[in-house]
Amino acid sequence: MKRRAFLAAAALPLVRASAVDFPAVTPRPLVFPRDHGAHPQYRTEWWYLTGWLDAAPQPLGVQITFFRTRTEVEPANPSRFAAQQLIIAHAAIADPSHGSLTKDERIARAGFGVAGASETDTDVRLDRWRFARRADGVYECSVPARGFTLQFTATPTQPLLLQGAEGFSRKGPQLAQASYYYSQPQLTLQATLQRDGAARKLAGTAWLDHEWSSTLLDPDAAGWDWIGMNLDDGTALTAFQIRSRTTGEKLYGYASLREAGGAKPHVYPPDEIDFEPVERWTSPRTRCAWPVAQRIRAGQRSFETRPLFADQELDSRATSGAIYWEGASLLLEGGRRVGRGYLEMTGYVEPIRL
Repeated sequence: MKRRAFLAAAALPLVRASAVDFPAVTPRPLVFPRDHGAHPQYRTEWWYLTGWLDAAPQPLGVQITFFRTRTEVEPANPSRFAAQQLIIAHAAIADPSHGSLTKDERIARAGFGVAGASETDTDVRLDRWRFARRADGVYECSVPARGFTLQFTATPTQPLLLQGAEGFSRKGPQLAQASYYYSQPQLTLQATLQRDGAARKLAGTAWLDHEWSSTLLDPDAAGWDWIGMNLDDGTALTAFQIRSRTTGEKLYGYASLREAGGAKPHVYPPDEIDFEPVERWTSPRTRCAWPVAQRIRAGQRSFETRPLFADQELDSRATSGAIYWEGASLLLEGGRRVGRGYLEMTGYVEPIRL
């Protein structure tokens, strides 16, 4: 919930927080491969891959996220143990035969050879978990998690998708509420999943978001609803809304649609985006009523999401501090399946804190 001549941090406006200065997000060109890497001066950052694996008798969903967080520990602190940067990782398999997510999570301070993120290209690691981009542009991931081991390659089939205004992505009514954000849709997945004493080789499709920011949300924001959908015809659909904590209504909205072979996406104005609950599921653990199926309007087009199964709630309070719903979902238009991807929802149990 996810850019060229690189400006020096000293030239950027600053957001004051305690003793730490976080650079503000302002419109600038993104530079690659540099901007595939980490941006440790910013408050928060994530590399977020979601996908579907074609398996029998039913497909599986997969989610891998690596977070980097800059804390408010003073940069002048000389201790090697000062937790100035944290690396957090989540992994989940959505299997309809299990009825709930098989998931794991990790957290560690950066350093000591345990955790870190390269600033030159995508290469983030936490213990033996790793997500990296090779010189040929193919992503590699290895996650030996509790309950499963997942290894995969994700190969781009389309150019990078710069979200917002060439990678400058508004997240609220104020210009400062923004992130740098790009996506890599329509990735081809080749995976090996080891679970329950057996290994399976599976193929599928995936979506990658990379996003970083210092002031992402408005103070009145409770959370967001987001979709990243790979359509069957090669189109890529992104949409999100930021919800108000006081009214529950849309505080800000965004949607982009890039057709297969298209150079740039069509970006819809905020007043042409609506999310409407179609079906709710109440979690037996949090008692939260999640809108697990939603109708999403982008301009003249209307889509609906349908979850692979309802219980895709993820409690990550031990690491990122949030409870969210992260669900493999089909995408329908006019009652007919047109694609598949993920629906992510935050801020329904309590307002999200980044």
